[in-house]
Amino acid sequence: MSPDLSVILPRVLIVSRRSLRKNKFVDFVGEYHLDLIVGHGAVPVIVPRVSGVHLLLDSFEPIHGVLLCEGEDIDPSLYEAETSNLSLEELEEIRRIHASDTAIDREKDSIELRLAKLCLERNIPYLGICRGSQVLNVASGGTLYQDIEKEVSKKIQESQRVKHMDYDNYDGHRHVVKVVENTPLHDWFRDSLEEDKMEILVNSYHHQGVNRLAQRFVPMAFAPDGLIEGFYDPDACNPEEGKFIMGLQFHPERMRQDGTDKFDYPGCPRAYQEFVKAVIAYQKKLNSSTTSVPRPLKLDQAMEKKRKNIIRSFFLARNI
Repeated sequence: MSPDLSVILPRVLIVSRRSLRKNKFVDFVGEYHLDLIVGHGAVPVIVPRVSGVHLLLDSFEPIHGVLLCEGEDIDPSLYEAETSNLSLEELEEIRRIHASDTAIDREKDSIELRLAKLCLERNIPYLGICRGSQVLNVASGGTLYQDIEKEVSKKIQESQRVKHMDYDNYDGHRHVVKVVENTPLHDWFRDSLEEDKMEILVNSYHHQGVNRLAQRFVPMAFAPDGLIEGFYDPDACNPEEGKFIMGLQFHPERMRQDGTDKFDYPGCPRAYQEFVKAVIAYQKKLNSSTTSVPRPLKLDQAMEKKRKNIIRSFFLARNI
């Protein structure tokens, strides 16, 4: 009998995003993420954005890596110790302009923040793309700008301002970022950088971003307006040893030439390649360790009933 590859290959958890389609909620994950995870030798395990799942994450063990990507704005109450300087009129304008992003999803927040904190506690490889980088920063004690245009762009010279969201040229829009030397990003894009500039063009799909970077992280790239476009934990950055904790504000998996699957730069898929390398090494380390993975949580009657309802909903979804 052939071995079960789903057991042999390492598991990468990815939380779905909820969308309304034909009057029904649909959970989805961008296929580019899945392709790259599978292509480099791991199995993506989709964690559904379903009520109560944040209490059932032990059921997804063993966890060898976590990839968090797109989604709505993170609930500001989870990171804002101080009162926002934005007026009610400004907040209303932000909701109108970015309607699809400002609909807070607290269930997704709960699931993803628990996973991010688990990775930080157990040194599980973590790659955060766009919202996933913001989740990582918030989970580590950092804060976010609720709106870059209102809180950053209006306070700097016009020549430094950056359009971080272009709805009219959604996938085609690019802006410059300056790569920091001697960082993983520098290594991945080295062959595409001019020595005197250290710049690449990246895509951009966000109106929020890192404000105060958590203390454990080091920036890897900056936009001209000063916004941090990538960061990593230098004490958890050795893929060969199963160490990888990183956040990228841009989407390297979607940086492809118009009408093709060819990447803008050879370095674009490297984040996924190095992440999966760390995931594979982490699995090997976990398998050889005498320390066992925490046992699944024993559920009380109320939670067991919720678990059965969730499972039942999965079966019912087949008929939709």
